[in-house]
Amino acid sequence: EHDEVQELLGKLVDSDNAREQKQLVAKIKNALVPHTKAEEKVVYDAVLALRGKDAKIDGNEGYIEHGLADATLKKLDKLTANTPEFKAAAKVLKELIGHHVEEEERNIWAQVKENFSDEQREEMNREFLAAKKKVKVA
Repeated sequence: EHDEVQELLGKLVDSDNAREQKQLVAKIKNALVPHTKAEEKVVYDAVLALRGKDAKIDGNEGYIEHGLADATLKKLDKLTANTPEFKAAAKVLKELIGHHVEEEERNIWAQVKENFSDEQREEMNREFLAAKKKVKVA
């Protein structure tokens, strides 16, 4: 899913067509919101429950970055497409998500692999997929 969102964000930043930009924002929102909400509930909460200081920092950082992405996505929804402000917000969202994905793949997944068994990770994946289906995108 990270690759799908990154590809959509690349198209958004490169687009000069207002209609296409709004369609891309809707696609990004539909892919990103369920992913982040389910990830917080299933993965980040499990990482935050671990004892180590690094796990607490990584989990909280993920929550904060998700919040910033959500706020930027909401801003894009309200802005007039193909304006300098819209293009700037799209660029910020792309950079934020790119940074977040790199850190998440390096830090969060290292915490998960280190602290949870294969069976626990498989269960987390099942819970993640179920939680994602329950998220309503506004």
